[in-house]
Amino acid sequence: QVQLVESGGGSVQTGGSLRLSCAASGETYRILCMAWFRQAPGKEREGVASIGSSGQAVYADSVKGRFVLSQDRDNVYLQMNNLKPDDTAMYYCAAKQGALCPANTASPYIFWGRGTQVTVSS
Repeated sequence: QVQLVESGGGSVQTGGSLRLSCAASGETYRILCMAWFRQAPGKEREGVASIGSSGQAVYADSVKGRFVLSQDRDNVYLQMNNLKPDDTAMYYCAAKQGALCPANTASPYIFWGRGTQVTVSS
């Protein structure tokens, strides 16, 4: 099994920044792809960004140019800049086996963290 633990959420004002972290433990050798998803109240879960073994990150259009996803061994980090109220959501770290690393589809991901809340006020 793989355990994922997110941290770094919080409350900021519009234009502020936050850095989310996700630490993976357990059978991490099974992971070839990690990603961040978010879900706001009353909305479906949506992809934010993903990164695979190539090290190249893929981003949702809504966060391109503002968020940066990076990876360090069994940890991934999501640097979020110029935050907007629409970014308010619970952010989840996810991981999967297999080389394909979609940033917009949650179903392939089999390992999930419990989430960290991000709130952006106007």
